Amino acid sequence: MEDVEQYDLVGIGTGPTNLSLAALAEPVPNFSARFLDARPEFRWHPGMMVPDAGLQVSYLKDLVTTVDPTSRFSFLNYLAENGRLFRSLIANRDRCTRQEFEQYYRWVARQLPSLRWNRPVDEVRLRRNRLEAVSGRTRYSTGSLVLGTGRTPALPGFAEPLQGPTVLHSADLLHLAPKVRGKDVLVVGGGQSGAEVVNYFLGPDRALPGRLTWISSRVGFQPLDDSPFTNEWFAPDYVDHFHRLPAERRAELLRHQRLASDGITESLLEGIYQRLYQLDFLAGAPLQHQLLTGRRVVGLERDGDRLVAAVHNQDLDREEVHAADVVVFCTGYRSALPACMDPLADRLLNARGELEVNRDYSLEWDGPTGVRIYVQNMSEPTHGVADPNLSLAAWRSAQILNAITGRKVYRTDHETSATAWSSGFPPPGAPPSEPLPTVRSI
Repeated sequence: MEDVEQYDLVGIGTGPTNLSLAALAEPVPNFSARFLDARPEFRWHPGMMVPDAGLQVSYLKDLVTTVDPTSRFSFLNYLAENGRLFRSLIANRDRCTRQEFEQYYRWVARQLPSLRWNRPVDEVRLRRNRLEAVSGRTRYSTGSLVLGTGRTPALPGFAEPLQGPTVLHSADLLHLAPKVRGKDVLVVGGGQSGAEVVNYFLGPDRALPGRLTWISSRVGFQPLDDSPFTNEWFAPDYVDHFHRLPAERRAELLRHQRLASDGITESLLEGIYQRLYQLDFLAGAPLQHQLLTGRRVVGLERDGDRLVAAVHNQDLDREEVHAADVVVFCTGYRSALPACMDPLADRLLNARGELEVNRDYSLEWDGPTGVRIYVQNMSEPTHGVADPNLSLAAWRSAQILNAITGRKVYRTDHETSATAWSSGFPPPGAPPSEPLPTVRSI
């Protein structure tokens, strides 16, 4: 006989986004939530937790601070509770490693009674005007479901049949631990993850490859655009503006904004360049290396014990061939509905096979009134370049929580930007919610 448990909110997946939602929901009175995850414990990109990898955003953009700086689940409170606040401020100043942020996430997860581990969700179905997440012999019933299953590694289709210890996505770097000593290594992808993989292979405490080739489809190995006005794309005000735009304009903007989210941090670029200089001129054991830009890997085949990559040179419009022993694809991630949503997929996907995400992060579908499905980290085409980033995690969770409860549990509409995304000048001291005066063209 199945057990049925009823909740105001059920979350599937407990990565940073739903962990943020759980932390913000915990102090809300008379509100019940349950978060289900198939894993035995919280882990954050364990396959890419390379030594000294830095957080690309401020540590104040944690699970709660941007909407509730008084929360006991803040990163600063984590440091204080663990007796390392002053040491951290002196040692880290304005940066934090991903390793320490994962420690913080795990600390929060241990304090939240709403989390359940080892709970894979078999399917989600609609039953008597309620959504049910079925896990084993338990049905978790709710009117509000939040998907926080994260994005999956985007390995090119031609590489999937070869996937293993010598052909892998960067997400599996530490899991598969490819043997590279004296080997020919090809790293594909000129973004932050590509740079972190290259830096890892070049580490002074590691056995070096015999030859390293790093390929980027971009015009160069370009730095992260971390300037103040660009960072306003990662502010709440911009999400409202972006969501109102036509789909074609949104897609165009995302193409232009890519370096704001997937450029390489300047410190990492400097570190790689200095390491290559040391290896070339000072180490006495030079590493053969070639850094190639304006190229796209379009195929991969196995030739005996070797791998042969077909590469299109975009500058010269010609094909090249590069052989290697190990190929690591740093080709990003893709968003997709988890398999447990298959029973409802035809009601959630439009004719183009896409999700239509409303402003409050709920999905457009034909379900009963008041039964809603929300998504975390799956809305970049509709909500902007910040969606896969940690910058708005707490703010987005607060938006979802406000929508589910039907009241303003957290303030999310009182922030402004220096950039005027809409025309006009608000009167001095006017709250952002006041309408802007009409501006006439001259």
